[in-house]
Amino acid sequence: MSSIRQSTERIRSGLRGSGLAPLALVGVIFVGGCKSDAKPAVVAQPVQVVQIAPASTSESWSYVGTIRARFESDIAFRVGGKVTRRLVDIGASVAAGQVIAELDPTDYRLALEAQQAELAAAKSSRDQAVAAEERYRTLHAQGHVAKAALDQRVAAADEARGRVERAERALAIARNQLEYTVLRSDAAGVVSALPVEVGQVVAPGQPIARIARRDEIEALVAIPEHRLAGVKMAHAEIEIWGDGDRRHPAKLREVSPEADRASRTYAARFSIDVGSNAAELGRTATVHLRAANAVQAFTVPLAAVMQDATTPTIWVLDATATRVQRTPVTLLRLTRDAAVITGALHPGDRIVALGVHMLDADKPIRVVEQRAALQ
Repeated sequence: MSSIRQSTERIRSGLRGSGLAPLALVGVIFVGGCKSDAKPAVVAQPVQVVQIAPASTSESWSYVGTIRARFESDIAFRVGGKVTRRLVDIGASVAAGQVIAELDPTDYRLALEAQQAELAAAKSSRDQAVAAEERYRTLHAQGHVAKAALDQRVAAADEARGRVERAERALAIARNQLEYTVLRSDAAGVVSALPVEVGQVVAPGQPIARIARRDEIEALVAIPEHRLAGVKMAHAEIEIWGDGDRRHPAKLREVSPEADRASRTYAARFSIDVGSNAAELGRTATVHLRAANAVQAFTVPLAAVMQDATTPTIWVLDATATRVQRTPVTLLRLTRDAAVITGALHPGDRIVALGVHMLDADKPIRVVEQRAALQ
């Protein structure tokens, strides 16, 4: 305020006697007051960014396979005969107990009726033999018949009872065979094969349909010989084609003990936990494997890494792309113009690729150029 007062005195002495003195004094005071309240504007820092992507390393592998059901069973009739009906088609979803096909039941119905008649006759003979046994017991007790005659009647009654039991067992078998002329699905699933048509005569045990269960899904892939040991210890993820970029956790369930004679590869099955409708059987899938001791790495420009004391760091953009945050990383290896790093990073993060030593975390940034990710 003292400088303003001195300037006012000089202007007043120079303009004394003029009518402009009061106006000049007011202008000086106004200008001085404005200069004391003005704040410098914050300029955004221009930056060049790059979007990071996982680096390709020798510790990860990918194999293409197909989606399969863990349990696939060929169902068949227990009896032979002529196929009269087929109630499903390939690709149809079936429930447990649903009818798949039927045989001509005429002969089995006649056999059942014959066994029913045989049982009735056996029961009639048993009743007569049991009645005769009771009479001879009474006569033997009264002394009218010999013990040998009684023994004959007892044996005849026992034989009659045995015939009834055999007839009952034969009737149960005939009833079962009649029921076997209707083929039902043992479990819920999808029909993957139907090698039999209506009108065909089939033998007992001949495959009629193949049912693939949907409750447990797997990916079947071929593993080279030199990767077999590493695959057994690796972390696995499955990417189903046509299902976006989503990866599902997987687990190695089994590896064939014998290599394929033509390809010299081993068939491996990876279990995958997805919904019953999330993966159609037969779809192509990629199994991504990563060594058990491997870490997710990223390839970034060499100029993006800044050495902070003893810890390498990079600048990561926030979600609004207006601020940056310094993030410590670990250097895995260096190339001529790139660095392979690992740390608290995620695929798709954007980092500053140039001018990292000029940045200030307290100042906003402005993206002027975005480069493609390094592979």
